[in-house]
Order: sequence, then structure tokens, then C-alpha cells
Amino acid sequence: MTKTITFNDLRKIKDRLPEGSMRKISEELNLNVETVRNYFGGTNYREGKSIGVHVEQGPNGGVVELDDTTILDCAYRILGEC
Repeated sequence: MTKTITFNDLRKIKDRLPEGSMRKISEELNLNVETVRNYFGGTNYREGKSIGVHVEQGPNGGVVELDDTTILDCAYRILGEC
């Protein structure tokens, strides 16, 4: 399922996550932790991959289209547990 969100909103979600959440998500989904960080706007493509995140420049940091919301869904679940 695809989802469109502003880049700033995606970063706000990441910033609200408790410490260790990137690692928790990466372990749960069997992904490199840098890949999860890249999903939220990181740029370490030497260690991690880009997975289905497309950014179009514009207001509020631009628009991000997510091809797969699995990582975002994990983040929402973690925020619900806080």
C-alpha cells in the first residue's frame, strides 16, 4: 500500500520515537538499521538501502511517497506503546 506524507511529518514521527526504535524496527523486519534510518530521511547508502521512498521537493520539506508502509506502521505501533 502506498502513502503520501510530507517530509517534515515523516521526520516528526521519527523524532518522536524512543531511543532504540530504529534498531527495534530493523530487527523485527530483518533489515539493516541504516536502511530503516534512510526510510526516515537518512542518507547512508553505503551501509543501508533506499527502499520505496520517493521525495518531491516542495513546501514542508516536500512530499514523500512511500511504496510500502511496513516501516511506518511499525513506528506508529511503537508510538502507541509509549
